[in-house]
Amino acid sequence: MENQELLDLYRRMVEIRAFEDRVQRLFAQGLVRGTTHLCQGQEAVATGACAALAEGDTMTCTYRGHGAVLAMGAPLDRAFAEILGREGGLCGGKGGSMHLADVAVGALGSFAIVGAHLPIAVGAALTAGQRETGALSLTFFGDGTTNIGAFHEAMNLASIWKLPVIFVCENNLYGEYSPLALTTPVSDLTVRADSYDMASAKVDGNDVLAVGEAVTEAARRARAGEGPTFIEALTYRFVGHSRSDPAAYRPEGELDRWKERDPILLFGERLVAEGAAADADVVAALRAAAEETVEEAAERALSWPAPDPETRLEDVYA
Repeated sequence: MENQELLDLYRRMVEIRAFEDRVQRLFAQGLVRGTTHLCQGQEAVATGACAALAEGDTMTCTYRGHGAVLAMGAPLDRAFAEILGREGGLCGGKGGSMHLADVAVGALGSFAIVGAHLPIAVGAALTAGQRETGALSLTFFGDGTTNIGAFHEAMNLASIWKLPVIFVCENNLYGEYSPLALTTPVSDLTVRADSYDMASAKVDGNDVLAVGEAVTEAARRARAGEGPTFIEALTYRFVGHSRSDPAAYRPEGELDRWKERDPILLFGERLVAEGAAADADVVAALRAAAEETVEEAAERALSWPAPDPETRLEDVYA
């Protein structure tokens, strides 16, 4: 990978982190209606996976999906505007935080119902196969989703028909407020793929390049007609499940240990160590520029008006 590509990955991760931090502040100011589910700490999974996709590929994700939609290339200001309920939002300000979508970049949507988007990803893959577009479908989901019926139905059908789907499990150790061990009888989630005779891989979800390599191989298999792949990416969310959740259920010291493996800090150090960036000052400047870009996008979105009430029933299927 060229140095500029590596720097672009770093910038994207910083943009996602800064975006989520800004959304958190906007919510605290009462400017975001509904709820928010943020992904600070998990940026490497979405960034690495989406960077391995090609034009025409599609992606679906969970309600913790701001980062995934941005990683597909959705504009920052329009993503902010959607969460703020503004007219210039990705969905006209009508979907909000839990329903971000930008079909123009292949982001078919984030979904509020756990597991509901996996069958949609399978459908997108089936469509691509029937139309012979060569495209594939990637779907992100949490560890808790592996206990949902739709997960097993989607995995089964994708395997039977050898569909070009990549299932990416963001295993952040908690399903809402419950530790994985309290809800799931297996600790290695890749065994879920074994029962469907599906290829699988386990990766460090805080290593953006490792995630990218795993998805690149899965994409190769999918485009070659070899069927779907299940990828378990081990990561951690730095914030609570949603809104003002203080995450008091986490063991003492666990968050601090994971923050030592902050994917942005680790990758910034790697850029310097491997010569992609001349020194730490270059990385710091890149981070500052990315954070400024996000702040400018937020300010633009805040200046946009709310949707016209007359448009409230447009785009509604009945």
